[in-house]
Amino acid sequence: MPENLPFSVLIVDDEPNIRSGLAKGLVNEVDFVDTASSVNEALEKFDAGNFQLVITDVRMPGERNGLDLVSLVQQRKPETTSIVITAHGTVESAVEAMKRGAFDFITKPVDLNLIRQQVSKAAEHYRLRNENLELRSKLAAAGEISGIIGNCGALQEVLEQIRQVAPTDATVLIQGESGTGKELMARAIHDLSNRAGGPFVAMNLGALPESLLESELFGHEKGSFTGASRQKPGCFEQAFGGTLFLDEITEIPTKSQVDLLRVLETGYFTRVGGEQVLRSDARIVSATNRNIQDLVEEGTFREDLYYRLNIIPIQVPPLRSRREDIPLLIKHFLDHFCLRHRRAPKVLDAAAMKLLTENAWPGNIRQLRNVIERLVITSASEEIHVKDLPAELTRGPKEDSTLKGTLIEIAEAAEKVAIAQALTTNDFHRERTAKSLGISVRTLHYKMNRYNLH
Repeated sequence: MPENLPFSVLIVDDEPNIRSGLAKGLVNEVDFVDTASSVNEALEKFDAGNFQLVITDVRMPGERNGLDLVSLVQQRKPETTSIVITAHGTVESAVEAMKRGAFDFITKPVDLNLIRQQVSKAAEHYRLRNENLELRSKLAAAGEISGIIGNCGALQEVLEQIRQVAPTDATVLIQGESGTGKELMARAIHDLSNRAGGPFVAMNLGALPESLLESELFGHEKGSFTGASRQKPGCFEQAFGGTLFLDEITEIPTKSQVDLLRVLETGYFTRVGGEQVLRSDARIVSATNRNIQDLVEEGTFREDLYYRLNIIPIQVPPLRSRREDIPLLIKHFLDHFCLRHRRAPKVLDAAAMKLLTENAWPGNIRQLRNVIERLVITSASEEIHVKDLPAELTRGPKEDSTLKGTLIEIAEAAEKVAIAQALTTNDFHRERTAKSLGISVRTLHYKMNRYNLH
């Protein structure tokens, strides 16, 4: 049993012998055991007491059954978990209960030793979860939330927003340039929330073709379309009891905007090709690197969906607005990649550090991270100098800004620079780079070959 943390169990079953047998079998395993014979009685005791685990049968007298109790317990106190007891004929219902937040299910006839084992596992899970939450709280108080590094005022304002909003279930919209760490912010919100023990599911809406988007969001039934050989849960099901992070939310097509809005408004959805109505219990955090208000004014993003997503707006500052944090980030990445790639510890000399600190970093932290990893791998000495830095960082502005050459040569030179910068900003992800430049991937391939930009 976890030390210094009370662990109480509520046993819910309409059969007196099972209730008393389980209570006697667990009395020496936990701090406190109570019983109830119906869902209504269980809810009364649950609301009046302090239970960390509910053990319930599926079939119960009255209008509400054990599955309903699992859902209600999760709604009232998300950190409380449940173990479901079921007959062999209701295993599917038990699996559904686990999707709603149950820790495990056990089939009848009840094996007391198995029950004890599962209760011990649930208690250990509860202890670890609380230790993690305590650690995250300490890190948050020190300004180190989920690996977010920096002390500048702009970042501290964002972290304070996260601390305030995380304990709620409010929908959050994170905006910021590409590479600023929006997913890290979303994970921080999850880690500091009451849903930290639940799943964190991230979905990049810009990386999926429109034909697959609905299935990935809501799941599909077997045979619902060509290639659907089995039932597949979507992101909303996978994130039940946790957080669903929708990255690049502005890339979602119009039809899917309507479907997403319906789920946010009603809290229910159905799988593709299915009829069963499923309840959503996922906190929504979305992100975009585009100006979403401009898209609303253009009519390409629904205004009502924007208002649903933008309950709590968080603006992540670009790296050029956090220059005092760059040395901290460089040290962190140096330590991380030296360990990862089995290199001796490395440092930057003063000149190299000054140059990197003063760089514009259009790709933000992602670009800085990639540069440091490259330096760790390619630098032979333990001290990194300016000569070791990538050429695109050391080329300063030319004294003579007069453009020379034919118009075609000038245009090609500018095109090469634009493509090189876009590739760096997008981590050489060709689809994203082509999209940011407004050209096709095929055209990008051609120009990369022409300008030797691989």
